[in-house]
Amino acid sequence: MRFTIPNISTNPAVALRRAGYTFQHYTADNEMSFIRVMGSSGFPRFHMYVTLTGRDLNISFHIDHKKYTYGDDTRHHGEYEESPTLEQEAMRVKGLIK
Repeated sequence: MRFTIPNISTNPAVALRRAGYTFQHYTADNEMSFIRVMGSSGFPRFHMYVTLTGRDLNISFHIDHKKYTYGDDTRHHGEYEESPTLEQEAMRVKGLIK
């Protein structure tokens, strides 16, 4: 799922930390990777990739239900498209970051 928060007035890492997300790393495409863990084992978790275009915060995120089980492949068991859970989380994040 993707959405944009226009005209963000604070540092994206600080804003997402306030929303409960933890910075992981920069990707090869220079995106910031953040997670919000829901379970004690580290899963399920929300996983988002964030870029800043001007002052607009572009977010692409999904849910990883459990750790990948495909050998060295990086696919996860999760939700990637629109779902009620992703829509609720998007609304929560938008409400916290204005």
